[in-house]
Amino acid sequence: MFNSLSEKLDKALHVLKGHGSITEINVAETLKEVRRALLDADVNYKIAKEFTNTVKEKALGQNVLTTLQPGQLMVKIVKDELTKLMGGDAEGINLSGNPSVILMSGLQGSGKTTFSGKLAQFLKTKKSKTPMLVACDVYRPAAIDQLHIVGEQIGAEVYSDPGNNDPVAIALAGIAEAKSKGCNVVIIDTAGRLAVDEEMMTEIANIHKAITPQETLFVVDSMTGQDAVNTAKAFNDILNFDGVILTKLDGDTRGGAAISIKSVVNKPIKFIGTGEKMEAIDIFYPARMADRILGMGDVVSLVERAQEQFDEQEARKIQKKIAKNQFGFDDFLSQIQQIKKMGNMKDLVGMIPGMGKITKDIDIDDDAFKHIEAIIHSMTPKERSNPSLINASRKKRIGAGSGTSIQEVNKLMKQFNQMSKMMKMMQGSKGKTMMQMMKNMPR
Repeated sequence: MFNSLSEKLDKALHVLKGHGSITEINVAETLKEVRRALLDADVNYKIAKEFTNTVKEKALGQNVLTTLQPGQLMVKIVKDELTKLMGGDAEGINLSGNPSVILMSGLQGSGKTTFSGKLAQFLKTKKSKTPMLVACDVYRPAAIDQLHIVGEQIGAEVYSDPGNNDPVAIALAGIAEAKSKGCNVVIIDTAGRLAVDEEMMTEIANIHKAITPQETLFVVDSMTGQDAVNTAKAFNDILNFDGVILTKLDGDTRGGAAISIKSVVNKPIKFIGTGEKMEAIDIFYPARMADRILGMGDVVSLVERAQEQFDEQEARKIQKKIAKNQFGFDDFLSQIQQIKKMGNMKDLVGMIPGMGKITKDIDIDDDAFKHIEAIIHSMTPKERSNPSLINASRKKRIGAGSGTSIQEVNKLMKQFNQMSKMMKMMQGSKGKTMMQMMKNMPR
């Protein structure tokens, strides 16, 4: 996420991060590089220029040149201004109305249908809502089927009327169906359309007028950069939408859309898509995103994800096993499963301060644990509960059964023993599990 921009900003601010002599000249030079980094990230020139002018004004106004740690103060000013540029505070979603109606709009291929499912899943699991998805894309082949598959994945009702080509009528019928089935949120998935297509823009304006939604969201592919911002403006002129959703932030995102969309349309980014899975949705926090862009990580979001997946009962069970020296591979596997539920592995690693820079060229896929899982699943139940039984011949059998080598089995055994020792040593600190340690970190 924003690797190229982060790297360029880090280089630009590097000169000022030390305790050396700082002058008005090298502050100006640094900000020139910051502006260049923003332009390379496809941020609008006017916005990039205004941003660096504001930072310079504040930096000189706060006497950066004469402070003991000028570099740190400069980074803080850049961070604060980036946060402000992206909206300042996180914005919630309006769920008033019974049912609450959410209209999804955007270009073709922006990810509306998938994100409609992600939003339904989010509202179902995090807000205890009963969502219904309504298929109003009457143009794209298989769009209705796709929404039904998405609904089945997350266990949500889907309303469609395949023989009907009037999206306004389908939307109204979907809302009526939701009321009759007791669904308290309706998410209307509409066809992708180009802002220059007058007929299609009139159609979505008619849907909007007919259903008077509580929330109208504009879904945009974050990889389209400045084009996304221009399109958002055209859609906003017609719909006066309530917020923006940025999808595909796990891809090769330059960052221009996230940084400048708020200034252009004066509408907040409400959610971001961070992967392909239905759980890969996050509330957009401008301050946290600014931290990540500047390579500071996002520990708060990491801890929140750990807290969501934390299983207190499982943790107590493992704690007792550690105390009795009975911690086995089944317990190790359950810890891995909880970590995997937290989301995309590269995204998680990027939330650790400093790690984004280290892992930027490393491909960390979601199958990072697959060899470990394969090795553990190739063990017998007795071996998993009593790892000391695993001798050389057993290791050979486990390696062959898991499609790995004896060396990889030995490596896992070594890591497991080190972890067991560490957890035993921590018994004085109530023997916390991996997830427990993260859960108890301050937010």
